[in-house]
Amino acid sequence: MILLGAIVNGAAVIIGGTLGCLLKKGLPERYGSLLVTALSLFTFALGIRFAVASNDLMVVVFSLVLGALLGERIDIEKRMDDLGNWAQNKLKGQHGNFSQGFVTASLLFCVGSMAIMGSLQSGLSGKHEILFTKAIMDGIISVVFASTMGIGVVASAIPLFFYQGSISMLASVVSPLLSTAVVTEMTATGGILLIGIAISMLELRKIKVGNLLPAIFLPILLMPLFEMLALWLK
Repeated sequence: MILLGAIVNGAAVIIGGTLGCLLKKGLPERYGSLLVTALSLFTFALGIRFAVASNDLMVVVFSLVLGALLGERIDIEKRMDDLGNWAQNKLKGQHGNFSQGFVTASLLFCVGSMAIMGSLQSGLSGKHEILFTKAIMDGIISVVFASTMGIGVVASAIPLFFYQGSISMLASVVSPLLSTAVVTEMTATGGILLIGIAISMLELRKIKVGNLLPAIFLPILLMPLFEMLALWLK
């Protein structure tokens, strides 16, 4: 089921947000911090699992290099941050805590590399490990946020579902046009980006993973080029 990852992620926010509204005090920080660390380590391991599945490391390397140059030129990470800041300032102070909770949680859950990568995985391969991992993270964060910002956090599950679901559906439409080899290298490239996300989450080093997002799509162009080059060199 293509939308299963998006559904589970949305449900986790609803459950976590509702629990946070009921508890009021939220999840103790030391528990939340340790759980996020554990999930960060799992994300790291998941990234390695995807990355080692590559059958053509040259495609992955060139995808990352060219993707980094393109992403840095566009500065995707900054544009994502600017979008979040703009929306936050636009609705700041409107309708009390509901808007604050809704906007803050929606931006946190939607505007991120993991949301895009997880949705692509769901649409391209029908697998949902990334979004399932993200669902656990978002559920924990929802408890903390809803305990202070209220029911608006629960409502953020709606744009989250439509955002991730739309990407998954679009990817599923494109997937029949992509060879298994291309999807494998896209997955491997995405795995390396997951490792970058985990490193940032563990606060070992801040990595602008958003600026690396174009790398995921470059195997679509590079695989045919490398195959033609290999034939030409024979």
